[in-house]
Amino acid sequence: MPQAFTPQRIHADHLAHALAAAARGWPVFPLRPDDKRPAVRDWETRATVDADRIRRCWNSGPYGVGIACGPSGLVVIDLDTPKDGQTAPAEWSDPLCRNGVDVFGLLCARHDDDGTPEAWHTYTVGTGRGGTHLYYRHPAGGPALRNTAGERGNGLGWLVDTRAHGGYVVAAGSTVAGRPYTVTRDADVADLPAWLAERLRPAPLPAQRPVTVDLPHGRAGAYVNAAITRQLDHLRTAPEGERNHTLYFSAVALGQLAAGGALPVDQAATLLEQTALSIGLTRFETLRTIRSGLTAGARRPRTVAA
Repeated sequence: MPQAFTPQRIHADHLAHALAAAARGWPVFPLRPDDKRPAVRDWETRATVDADRIRRCWNSGPYGVGIACGPSGLVVIDLDTPKDGQTAPAEWSDPLCRNGVDVFGLLCARHDDDGTPEAWHTYTVGTGRGGTHLYYRHPAGGPALRNTAGERGNGLGWLVDTRAHGGYVVAAGSTVAGRPYTVTRDADVADLPAWLAERLRPAPLPAQRPVTVDLPHGRAGAYVNAAITRQLDHLRTAPEGERNHTLYFSAVALGQLAAGGALPVDQAATLLEQTALSIGLTRFETLRTIRSGLTAGARRPRTVAA
């Protein structure tokens, strides 16, 4: 007789998978049941390999398992399948490029890699939608590799995304929309091939132009200058996993001052952008978060007494 599919069984299965990932040295955190979204805020800093904490968490609910890639020292290449109606861009319109696996195979061929031992022989997970996650060890030394997305033009190719520092993946054993993630190659995690590491190396920051902030005179100017310094220092010292969240609230604070006439909004945005880029946030997420935070702050203007 097969085992009954009960809540207790789900808890036990997900707990086992969370403990298995942690045993590999991969910090885990809970995902919403049958979903790929985190069940907790600041998931990267709260991810853990502590077995007691994991048992307490997964015994309390049928959470999925997320693996925090940065703390795990992982770079995961996500080879996706096209959604209904999605067509390849011109660069990948070859009829042989039907999905992310095909695109990645072509990339391997372009780099004189036969695709057998180096690029493919690693721990591999099949995703719920029929995609593939290839797990690699993050290169020692050098810059921290971050997330990329093929659809945004900063990835390896069409339907090929990567997850590294600041990113996470759904662990094997979890389900999303009723579809399971399963181990398809239970091998040791391979080193990230050198050519991939080079392709994923973050672009150097553009030359930072000095920003001269037009401050009020006297005590008001000193107050605004201290407020700017405090927010930028808070952002610089934010831990990974909280940086985008911190950027938003710093933008809200400076947006309030800008709306109250204490400093020009464009100068506030430039200061926030330069600081965010310097700590490793991507330009895409930086600009979007700053714009959102400044807009929220403008709804509650803060004036500074002269």
